Amino acid sequence: MFRTETYQARRRQLIDQLTQGVVLLMGNEDSSMNYADNIYPFRQDSNFLYYAGIDEPGMALLIDLDDARATLFGVERTLDDIVWMGPQPTLHDMAARSGIAQARSYEELPAVLAEATALGRPIHILPPYRPENKIKLSAWLNVSMRQLQQMPSAELIRAVVEQRSHKEPQEIEQMEHAVNVTGAMHTAAMQHARAGMREAQLAGIVEGIAVGAGGHLSYPIIMTTHGHVLHNHHHHHELKPGQLVLGDYGAETAMHYAGDITRTFPVDKTFTPQQREIYQAVLDAQEEVIDHIRPGVFNIDLHRKAALSMAESLKAIGLMKGDMEEAVEAGAAYLFFPHGLGHMIGLDVHDMEDLGEHFVGYAGEVERSKDFGLAALRLGRKLQEGFVITVEPGLYFIPELIDRWQAEQRYSDFINYSALEAYRDFSGVRIEDDVLVTQNGYRILGDPIPKTINEVEALRHA
Repeated sequence: MFRTETYQARRRQLIDQLTQGVVLLMGNEDSSMNYADNIYPFRQDSNFLYYAGIDEPGMALLIDLDDARATLFGVERTLDDIVWMGPQPTLHDMAARSGIAQARSYEELPAVLAEATALGRPIHILPPYRPENKIKLSAWLNVSMRQLQQMPSAELIRAVVEQRSHKEPQEIEQMEHAVNVTGAMHTAAMQHARAGMREAQLAGIVEGIAVGAGGHLSYPIIMTTHGHVLHNHHHHHELKPGQLVLGDYGAETAMHYAGDITRTFPVDKTFTPQQREIYQAVLDAQEEVIDHIRPGVFNIDLHRKAALSMAESLKAIGLMKGDMEEAVEAGAAYLFFPHGLGHMIGLDVHDMEDLGEHFVGYAGEVERSKDFGLAALRLGRKLQEGFVITVEPGLYFIPELIDRWQAEQRYSDFINYSALEAYRDFSGVRIEDDVLVTQNGYRILGDPIPKTINEVEALRHA
């Protein structure tokens, strides 16, 4: 946990942003894998963590906006719990560490909510995503599951997004640590990869580093020679000469702050000429975009800038033709770049995504496009000082997508389909870093992780 004063200040700021009623922040519970006592690793709700800091299951935080008082609801550990898990803090001890004056039994919470409802007091909740919390809230608030979907408070969501979007110095410190552990994971993968290995062996190496650093993975590992499959979590392929390995993964610190880095490297010691051209096109786009990061810039404009940079490179290679600004505007460039440039990152790898991307990534500042490619952009809004974002352009050659567009002769004025035959088995390249928006520009978090062609090849030869 951070210092007690941190959580007290966060709750005071939240209270100041809202009007009346009570705020209910649900913590998470243990979740069973295949029988009750065999549980998945516990992960606390990030909003509960942000305002309470307590990383234990079976908790809820109630904030009374009218008297500015917080109450922690939880379950007191029994002697049986202590026998199996060792000494445990009391409910009042946990509340005191968070600066919460009052602690009550979890069993009392339904009656407290019923009293608030009877008095006509608004109960502000965030969108529940865990089934067990949905079931409890449905019963406690006396609404159906369908009605529960309409219950989350837009006022509360906006307040939480505004607060959590601006990272505190201590949060940046946590994220730098996450990125540095993630850098060690990527370096190890580049050093150990050999033809004949399986993707799973590399995935095991990098996960071990994350766990060994005292944390966990911030999301499931993407470690694949099929980099054109954007979220490929299968690790059963063998590494073969002439292939690329795309690794997209990150460490989560013990306090649950995330790193999210992508690197792409050759199975061989060096890139082939074809691989070098595509890789350099992605790297040039990433570096150009990062250099334009500063407060007041719309991320959707950076996305288009990345698309234009990569389209110009593809035109130079002979894969695209015509006016590239027109090609990007029309949507032709998104055959090769079908995902968004990046997203917010913090306590969640896709920070606050449970609250709704339209609140987090657009905030009423820009309308989200429904067009292919742009529709996948999670963050389009104007950047502000204190935001931490990912910058992850990529170029992909997806045979099924190419075949569909070619059959329809879609964007044939901009795409040289005959030249694409030589790239059907290329897969893809993505390069990603985590970037802090500063007062006058940006700072890439963490120690440098090899990403130029020379740096990657030097590591492959090490």
